[in-house]
Amino acid sequence: MAYVLNIYQGSADKPSFVGTDIKTAVTGLAPGTVVTAGTYQATHTDDAGIETESKRVDVPGWTVPGGSTGSSTVGKAVVGQATI
Repeated sequence: MAYVLNIYQGSADKPSFVGTDIKTAVTGLAPGTVVTAGTYQATHTDDAGIETESKRVDVPGWTVPGGSTGSSTVGKAVVGQATI
C-alpha cells in the first residue's frame, strides 16, 4: 500500500491532481499566475482505498515560476521554485 497526495480545487468532490506521498504536479497554469492560499486543498489517502482520507488542508499560495512549462509541484513545503 502506498500513500498518495490529493490536490482539490475549490469545493470539488474529486481531486484535480494526484501524486506521490510527498508531491503532486499542478499543471495548466500560465507562468506568472498568482495562486492565492486556499485555492487548492491537500489530503492524503492510500492507493488501495483502505484508509480514510485525511481532512482537507489549505495549500499556501504561490506564484507559478516563469518559463514555458506552466506547472508547479506541491509538496514537501516546496511549490515550483518558491518555498512556502
